Amino acid sequence: MNTAIRIHLEQEGDYAFRVHFDDTALAPLLTDEPAPLGHEQGPNPARMLLAAIANCLVASLLFALRKHRNDPGRLVAEVTATPQRNEQGRWRLPTASVTLRLPGHGADLHNLDRVLAQFEDFCIVTQSVRQGIEVAVTVVDSDGAVLLGNAGTGGGS
Repeated sequence: MNTAIRIHLEQEGDYAFRVHFDDTALAPLLTDEPAPLGHEQGPNPARMLLAAIANCLVASLLFALRKHRNDPGRLVAEVTATPQRNEQGRWRLPTASVTLRLPGHGADLHNLDRVLAQFEDFCIVTQSVRQGIEVAVTVVDSDGAVLLGNAGTGGGS
């Protein structure tokens, strides 16, 4: 788990990008913005962020349930967020609401109080978002000249 996660994107047209998950056998994913910018050929970054948060939480809940010898069945997650403009007029997702649904009854699960007290701590994505991920950005031209940032900070290629 302590190896770098590398992903690279290539523009396919307008705001559509092909996302490649380096060092894996995963198929590339097409992302796109909704109209009027893009053509909604795939999820946009906001939808992917919300999907990552909900996916990580439901997987963490499943992990915690199984750790306490539960077999909960099929879990379902739903995430909702409403984009809002910040003080500078830029779109942001200030909050997200995630609902995790168990197929059975809570009373039938072993150590549910302990599971519920700890499962969120297992979620790398949600906890990283909550703590604020520092993002270093580097912009380089076709010759590799650094136009913004510092290529040595890990933000460059």
